[in-house]
Amino acid sequence: MANNDQDSYFPTLNDGEIMTIVGPSGAGKTTLLRIIDGLEAKDRGEILIDDQAYDSGKVGVVFQDYNLFPNLNVMQNITLAPTLVLKESKEEANKEAYELLNRLQMNGREKQYPYELSGGQKQRVAIARALAMKPRILCYDEPTSALDPNLRKEVEKMILGLKKSGLTQLIITHDLQFAENVADQVLKVQPLSGG
Repeated sequence: MANNDQDSYFPTLNDGEIMTIVGPSGAGKTTLLRIIDGLEAKDRGEILIDDQAYDSGKVGVVFQDYNLFPNLNVMQNITLAPTLVLKESKEEANKEAYELLNRLQMNGREKQYPYELSGGQKQRVAIARALAMKPRILCYDEPTSALDPNLRKEVEKMILGLKKSGLTQLIITHDLQFAENVADQVLKVQPLSGG
């Protein structure tokens, strides 16, 4: 992934690698993530995947607040998009959801609703939901922001486990220690001075 703009440069993120973008509030980290996900328009430059025009459908995002549907249970949260967008059969989507939940150590929680889950469990459901869409790149917005040290270690382990499966990951965080623990590349950003 690269931003080919004369005024700025974004390094290459290779398949299976983890890149973290670290910086304080106001540095544009979440804005960059929103541009990558297609939720916000970019002013200039371009983002490429495999030297081709970028397609936001190839990117999964786990937002800081998880964005789970409160009226849907865990299984429904994971299978909704694959059945509607990817046109998977309900059986196929359910099979994959069970596999993802097992992989993320969430089996047995399929019928629970978001309000019945801890923050770490909600995050795992959000990751499973993003993975169900078969992204090339999985992006996270501040995955450790509200977690205690034990849960933070759990998230590190989960992210590194996903890396072992070959998943490319981009992580937005303010937590430099976490970034250094999981990343192949750490990109440090600062707010622009003078507006």
